[in-house]
Amino acid sequence: MDLRHLRYFVAVAEEKNIGRAAVRLHISQPPLTRQIQQLEEDLGVQLFNRTPRGMELTPAGELLLDEARNIRSVVEQATERTQRAGQGKLGRLDVAVFGSGILDAIPKLLLTFSRAFPDVKVVLHNMNKEAQIQALRQKRIDAGFNRFISPLNDIANEVVTTERLLLAVNEASPLAHQASIPLRALADYPLIVFPSGPRPSFVDNVMSLCQQAGFTPNVAQEVGDTVTGVALVASNFGICLVPESATVLALCGVVYRPLTDLPENAGVDLNCIYRFDDPSPLLKSFLDTVRAFRRDRAAASGEH
Repeated sequence: MDLRHLRYFVAVAEEKNIGRAAVRLHISQPPLTRQIQQLEEDLGVQLFNRTPRGMELTPAGELLLDEARNIRSVVEQATERTQRAGQGKLGRLDVAVFGSGILDAIPKLLLTFSRAFPDVKVVLHNMNKEAQIQALRQKRIDAGFNRFISPLNDIANEVVTTERLLLAVNEASPLAHQASIPLRALADYPLIVFPSGPRPSFVDNVMSLCQQAGFTPNVAQEVGDTVTGVALVASNFGICLVPESATVLALCGVVYRPLTDLPENAGVDLNCIYRFDDPSPLLKSFLDTVRAFRRDRAAASGEH
C-alpha cells in the first residue's frame, strides 16, 4: 500500500462512485477500478460493497478511511513543514550573545525575528568573542553578536548598530555635576575598563581614544563585562566609558554623561557574525531581519 493507493481509495470512499472519483482524480475509470482491486488484494480484505447505488464501505473500509485521512493530514503537515524549513521559516537557530548589546539591541532584534518567524526556536548561548568564533567553526551556533571583530577568512560580519560612548560616573564625583565632560578630564580619575579577555576589544578602543586626547589613562581595574564595570562605578571605585546601551543599568549612585571632543568614528559597533559558507535558509531569514533592523535604527537616528 502506498500513498497513491490511499489517495485513490479516499476519493472513491468520499464520492461513493467510481466514475465520479475518476473525474475527481483526472484518470479514466478502468485503471481506478484496478487500483482499488489491487489495494483490496494487498490488504486481504474487502473495502467496498459494489451495489447498484455505487460503492459502499465495509467495516474494514470505514476503518481504513479514518486511518487514510489521518495519514493524509500527517503527510500534508510534513510537506508544509518541510517547505517552511526550506524557506527559512521553521527550525532552530542557535545564537551566541555577549556584552552590553544584550541590554538593548539584541533582545529587540530577536523579538522582531520571533514575531516574524514564530515557528523558529531561537536558543541563546552566552559566549565571549573567542568562544563564538570557535563555536561557529564547529557549527555549534549559527550566529553570534559581539563588538570588535578582526577580519577573518571564514567568518562574515554584519554591523547591527553603532552606539555613542558615554561616561558612567558616581553621583558623588565632581564630573556628575557637568552636563558634558571633555575626554581629557578622564586623565584625573581612576578608570575602569572592560572586557578582560581576547583582543582586540572595547578596552583597545578606550585606550586609543585616551591616547588621541593626549594622555594615558589611570586604569584602576579591568573587569569582565559592562555590568561589573558599572557596579564598580556605583561603589565609587572609579569612572567607566560605556556604550549607550549600558544606560539601562540604572544602578543607585550612577549617572551617565556625554563626552565632548570625541572623534567622529568614536562610536561602538555591535556586530552579527556567521560563517561565510553557511547556506541555511534559516540563517538567511535571520540576516534579512538583522539588515532591516539596522536600516530602521539608522532611519530613526537620522543616519544616512
